[in-house]
Amino acid sequence: MIKLVLTDMDGTFLHQNGDFNRELYKDVKKRMDEKEVVFAPVTGKQCERIEELFGEEAEDLWILGDSATRIKHQGEFVYESLLSNKVGLEIIYLLEQISSEHTIIVCTKNGAVTKDHLSPEEAAIVRGSYAQVRQVADFKELTEDFVKITIHDPALNCYETREKLSRFFESAYIVASEAAWIDIANAHVHKGTTVEYLQNLLNVTPAETMAFGDGYNDLELMARADYSFAVQNAMPELKKAANYITSRTNNEDAVLKTIQQQLA
Repeated sequence: MIKLVLTDMDGTFLHQNGDFNRELYKDVKKRMDEKEVVFAPVTGKQCERIEELFGEEAEDLWILGDSATRIKHQGEFVYESLLSNKVGLEIIYLLEQISSEHTIIVCTKNGAVTKDHLSPEEAAIVRGSYAQVRQVADFKELTEDFVKITIHDPALNCYETREKLSRFFESAYIVASEAAWIDIANAHVHKGTTVEYLQNLLNVTPAETMAFGDGYNDLELMARADYSFAVQNAMPELKKAANYITSRTNNEDAVLKTIQQQLA
């Protein structure tokens, strides 16, 4: 019996335009509520951005946001794991040495922070994942610990950039979810560990869990659910890791239609 449904957002639940089938979602969510199934987005997006996307319907969601470094429910954070300011600034310094072309997004407990020279195109991309964004002249102005650090690279060099950060592999969790994105969190903190925390909190087992993903940062997520699904447009490595593959892509409402079928 399914008690918990987890889904990545970009490339999995959301369409290419960053939205989802809201009418279908209402129908499926009603069925999940009737069966007392918990629905939880697991995403690199800021928790507040997920609340924006779902509006009033976000109230009862368990949101594993900010690359699953935080869990938010009914407006309150029930879990978070922070990257130390010292390690974070060292990583940022190296990232700035590697390239001046990629966008560094530093997430704190008070929102996302970028440099003050972003192009309108990059600013729009940042706003797509973060509801609260401010700009600084220098990241050294930041004194608090970090929720996470994200890199967006329009030149698609993130796999190579990640390897250049190898000296930090023991002190931080660093994953290139795809060629354009890197997420950096506290050591040993990823979607798998945070989902495990939620499962323990809700007293739900992997055998009672369904999960959906598409990218490299969803590999650990797949391991926490017996009903693990890679959407049709997922990367080959994720399809190998998942127990099932949907017949549809994210643009074809793969997640919602699969949930609908499984709960029927």
